[in-house]
Amino acid sequence: MSADASTLGSALAASRERSTRITRDIDGERLLGPKLAIVNPPLWELGHMAWFQEFWCLRHREEGAPRDSILKDADRLYDSARVAHSTRWDLPLPTLQATRDYQSEVLGLVLRRLQKEPENPQLLYFAALAVFHEDMHGEAFHYTRQTLGYQDPFEPAKAAEPVSAAQGDVAIDGGRFMLGAPPIDGFVFDNEKWAHEVTVAPFRIARTAVTNAEFASFVDAGGYGRREFWSDEGWAWRTAAGADTPRYWKKEDDSWLTRRFDRTLPLPLSRPVIHVNWHEAQAYCRYANRRLPTEAEWEYAASPDKKLFPWGSSLPTDTRANLETGATVPVHAFAEGDSPDGCRQLIGNVWEWTASTFGPYPDFVIDPYREYSQPWFGTHRVLRGGSFATPRRLIRNTWRNFYTPDRGDIFAGFRTCAPP
Repeated sequence: MSADASTLGSALAASRERSTRITRDIDGERLLGPKLAIVNPPLWELGHMAWFQEFWCLRHREEGAPRDSILKDADRLYDSARVAHSTRWDLPLPTLQATRDYQSEVLGLVLRRLQKEPENPQLLYFAALAVFHEDMHGEAFHYTRQTLGYQDPFEPAKAAEPVSAAQGDVAIDGGRFMLGAPPIDGFVFDNEKWAHEVTVAPFRIARTAVTNAEFASFVDAGGYGRREFWSDEGWAWRTAAGADTPRYWKKEDDSWLTRRFDRTLPLPLSRPVIHVNWHEAQAYCRYANRRLPTEAEWEYAASPDKKLFPWGSSLPTDTRANLETGATVPVHAFAEGDSPDGCRQLIGNVWEWTASTFGPYPDFVIDPYREYSQPWFGTHRVLRGGSFATPRRLIRNTWRNFYTPDRGDIFAGFRTCAPP
């Protein structure tokens, strides 16, 4: 995304329009919803997005205390670094209308400041941060709707039938590779900085993500009950969760069904498995005599010559990647987005778990938004590539997502590598 003021202003408005669309029917009891560790109360999250934008684009100062908020007690209500997750349901939050008004007022003030200070580099940086922050919360609202069984907020994606199937593995020669983002114009998160040389051994990686049909073979083989497929941590999670299938799956008359938002549908066998956590992905790999790629292998397969995307440096289109849509599509769709070696859908459709633990790159320097990366080093696993719900402007080959290995509520699947 270009860092000029006009583009950022349009992106801020577009991100707000998208998050508003996803939450347009959130009212009544849904404003708070059940107290779960994997979701935020939607009313709080709406206010938090406005608070974040106001704090960084209007209130932040390099030195000294931040400027006052336009909303009384905003920091006490919405500062996620200081407001414990479990307390967010019990706060004296403004009404939905007052929260929407706060969002609109902040956005208007930020847009006006961008018009007045189009050459202010600090403002441009924080405006980009606010765009991506709201984009990520928009996708999180999407997760929440699935978790709580609310209606699908979008029409499913419509993808043309694939011209050719993408099957088997791609053989990658390996070699020296610059992992991470190179210094470029535009916004880059601190955990992507900076590109540094690594050596990648030759490997074979699947052309597509694991499908529902492939994962069903693991389930039908009793994979959830076979201790030999699970790590100690994974088995402890499976036992505590009582999991014997992927979440949202159930079997009726020898056929698999799945819940998608508020509807139960036949399991789409040619689409990627989704809503599986890192432990489940690892167990499948042991069953199939495969393994997860490291994030270096994933990024190397996407673009050994450091293009922004697997297909090159031109931006995503509706024919290259399944992004900003309403659902997954078959793993053979979007052939125009193939990597040079023939890997399909490395960008879009489902986030892909990697084997790597989330951690800093060499010479890591924390960015002003200190809570974004560093608190999660060592406890989270890296995902790559984006999902069908990810905005186009957010994703690129070097973008690192990260969740704890027990999280299966996100729009995540995985692809596999042959054993070394």
